[in-house]
Amino acid sequence: MLNAFDVAARLPGRPTVEIQAKTASGDGDKTAWILGTKAQLVAKSVHEWFALVMLPSLPKPPRTFIVPRNHLSAATWVAHQTWRTDPTVPEGRRNTDLALARINATVWRGYEDRWDLLGTPTSDVPVLLPSWIRSRSKEERVGLPPGHPWNESLPDG
Repeated sequence: MLNAFDVAARLPGRPTVEIQAKTASGDGDKTAWILGTKAQLVAKSVHEWFALVMLPSLPKPPRTFIVPRNHLSAATWVAHQTWRTDPTVPEGRRNTDLALARINATVWRGYEDRWDLLGTPTSDVPVLLPSWIRSRSKEERVGLPPGHPWNESLPDG
């Protein structure tokens, strides 16, 4: 199965990149994107990206977070599983399916306006996710998505 993308861009002197765009209305850390199952597929190549666009009220300009697909896939799983399995919440209270995961802007902060990364193989992009994502990915109750390449070894961040 091919991963879906909205834009295929050929950059001068670089390979074609595939970009999936997602938008969310809002302005601030609580703005969240719904990242369904298709968005959470692992990359089929090292040229797959997401452009997460935050659309605040006018006249404020949009904000964009440029995230490699595998970074988005891992972070979405970890953030959702952390929320879903929170030991301080009574069992059965949080049962929203991963297909409806809502991940807020704080997770993507390190990727804001990182257009400079496009054209770099995504396997060479440093992990710019918050440190709690890395920590929680190592917890048994959270982990990483099945079949994700980071299950073998977490990249440097």
